[in-house]
Amino acid sequence: MSSQYFAEQPVAAHRQRTVHVVLNDLHLALATDSGVFSAGRLDPGTRFLLDAAPPPPPAGDLLDLGCGYGPLALVLAKRAPAAQVWATDVNVRAIQLCERNALAAGLANVRCVAVDQAGPDAAPLPESYDLIWSNPPIRIGKPGLHTLLASWLGRLAPGASAYLVVQRNLGSDSLQRWLEQAGWAASRFAARAGYRILEVRR
Repeated sequence: MSSQYFAEQPVAAHRQRTVHVVLNDLHLALATDSGVFSAGRLDPGTRFLLDAAPPPPPAGDLLDLGCGYGPLALVLAKRAPAAQVWATDVNVRAIQLCERNALAAGLANVRCVAVDQAGPDAAPLPESYDLIWSNPPIRIGKPGLHTLLASWLGRLAPGASAYLVVQRNLGSDSLQRWLEQAGWAASRFAARAGYRILEVRR
């Protein structure tokens, strides 16, 4: 597991690259490295979420859960400059890249915070969030994923939403059913090319 992107300290040899995030409203050149999620290109699910999710609230605390090198967090910060964007990951290498990319982009409203697998309680983070975006780490397995999501979705502010992008063949439909059984209002917000965006509300 230490070689996986969801390891705290990946052991893969460094191989630094640049990934370009080109959207209708912005362009970001982001530094990546081996040992982080989708280091060689912008993941299609992440791209779908960037294209399809509704605009973020203009202010408040916004969360990118499982931020990797930061594409979701930095786009949130660009689109909502008056908001505070919190980027979390267990992968220390990813957090360092996210910090580097936010600095290079001049985005002072991004805070990158390393968290452990147990969830948010050990880190200096807000008690609630006005929006959560995530391309969640499905490959950690269902028990770990469910624990992760339960701990963070519980911090949604009243009336706030989370948007999760999941591949259909990696269990988007079963995840939606689990969310509903766990008491969340979960619905399919959008679908494209084998990906689903789930909207989760309190």
